[in-house]
Formats: sequence, C-alpha cells, structure tokens
Amino acid sequence: MESRKLGNSGLEVSALGFGAMGLSFPNAPSKEESIKLIRSAVEYGITFFDTAQGYGENELLVGEALEPLRKEVVIATKFGLKDGNVRLGLDSRPENIKAVAEASLKRLRTDVIDLFYQHRPDPNVPIEEVAGTVKELIQQGKVRHFGLSEATEETIRKAHAVMPVTALQSEYSMFYREPESKIIPTLEELGIGFVPFSPLGKGFLTGTISAETEFDKNDTRNFFPRFSKENRAANQALVDLVVAIASDKNVTPAQIALGWLLAQKPFIAPIPGTSKLHRLQENVGAINVSLTNNELAQINTALAAIQIVGERYPTQLQTIAERK
Repeated sequence: MESRKLGNSGLEVSALGFGAMGLSFPNAPSKEESIKLIRSAVEYGITFFDTAQGYGENELLVGEALEPLRKEVVIATKFGLKDGNVRLGLDSRPENIKAVAEASLKRLRTDVIDLFYQHRPDPNVPIEEVAGTVKELIQQGKVRHFGLSEATEETIRKAHAVMPVTALQSEYSMFYREPESKIIPTLEELGIGFVPFSPLGKGFLTGTISAETEFDKNDTRNFFPRFSKENRAANQALVDLVVAIASDKNVTPAQIALGWLLAQKPFIAPIPGTSKLHRLQENVGAINVSLTNNELAQINTALAAIQIVGERYPTQLQTIAERK
C-alpha cells in the first residue's frame, strides 16, 4: 500500500483509508466480525481509519479493534452534532467540542485524536471560534490535526487562517464531482489534503446496483433521492461507462472508481467503507489500477456528457448537509 501526505501538514496516511461508519448500521456484521475486518484492513496496509461521534457505537468498535495496533494507524473522528445525532442539528460550541474530544478519547482508547473534523459547519458558531477551540486541544496534546467536512471555500479559508486545516472530508466520486469547481483548487492552493467519502457512490459505482435492485428495508439508500428507482434508471449511463472501462482494463468497476479518484491529485485519500472482506480486498486492489493521462481525459470527457439526476440527501437532512 502506498502512502500519501495530506497536504502540507506532514500527516502521512495510506492512499486508501477505511470508512468505518457502515459497521454500525443495521445488518452490519457482529462486533467480533467487524473487529476482525478492521484488523484485516491493517494487514492489507490500510493505516487510516475514519469514525465519528455521530456514528452510534462506532468509536467504541474502532477503539477496541485498533487498540493493539494504535502506533501503526491514524484515527480520525468528528465533532459538531447535537448529542451526536444529525437529526437533532448542529452544535459546535467550544464547550461541546471539548466535551466531545474527551468522550472520543475514552471511546477510542487513545490519548490523542490524530485528526479531529468538524462534522458540518455550524451557522450559529463562527468558524474562527471553532478553529481556535481545536487549536487549544492541539496545544494541550489531545488532538494532532484539524479537519473540516463539507465546508465551502470561504469557510475553509477562514478556518485555515486561525488554525491550519490538515484535511477536508467531503463527498467526491464519479457520481458527485461538485468539489472540482472550487474546493479542490482551494485545497491545492492552501496545502490541504482531501478525504473523499462515498468514493463508490454508496455502492452505485460497483456495477452491482440497477433500477431493478431491491434494497433491504433497513438500507439507508431507501431514503436518498438519488437512489429512487427512477433516478437509478436515469443514472444507469454512468454505471455502464464505469463497467465498460473496467472491462477494458480487466479490473472491477469499484477499482476503476477508486483508481480514478486516486489519479486526480496526490493529496487525495479516499475512505471507502465495507462490511465484507472480499470487498476490502477488492478496494485495496485499486492501488494497482493505472490510468494514463489520455485515459483520464477520455473518461472525464465521457463523464461530462452524463447528467446525474437526484439530490444527495432527503429533504429533512438536506438543510444540515448544505450548511457549509
């Protein structure tokens, strides 16, 4: 597994990380199986693990799994939700940030959080105040690096002026390319790393989902407009493109999707999540996917001709998601 540095911060992580959120969803593997999967990820060279206060019992799971491997890994977690629940709204008041940090340290069984993200910018708390609070935590040795999630260019600049931002985590994939217009150029200018979540488009880019797919009743994609039957049919052209490229390269669609992301910028480290060992192995294989500049140009031309249909989030979550 190759490693990458997140911008100018010096924080070195595996080129592919592991998003652990799904291990706390309904129908996730047992605790024992999840711990085994996380430790298998380390065996395959993954050193970058992502969790959050808002992912239920996820920090406890990640903490237990990585405790014996703590010196080998980078753990990122997040603050900024009221009582850790996205549906209750945002809370990035300094006292809450500090309380979440203390609680996360205990749950993660560690004495320092490697990367502490604001889960979503809070319109009720100036970002400069948030950055200043995290700066205090860094000075106290409780946090090593400051991160933002789903923030605008303006918010990133304001935060960075108070406390250098190590990484931005936001959605980015062939299925959602909005960051390319302003966010990625800003990150490159300021020397900030980029950590894309949902790099496989919540599974859409694996080629295993079609308009006819019936999701389990507990599957969160049932609530995302982009995954309605009609929108999946409308967006099938993207899947067909990825499947065709994968066939030409003799790799899987997921490996093409991840390989494309890795080829965009050297400071990008995607965090695909999975609950299955064979998918973990498949994701790791994306490191070996090589795309020439000519191939990338052809892919991007084809992508530009495809219009993606459907909002990312349901209405009740869209307001929070858009508070940047």
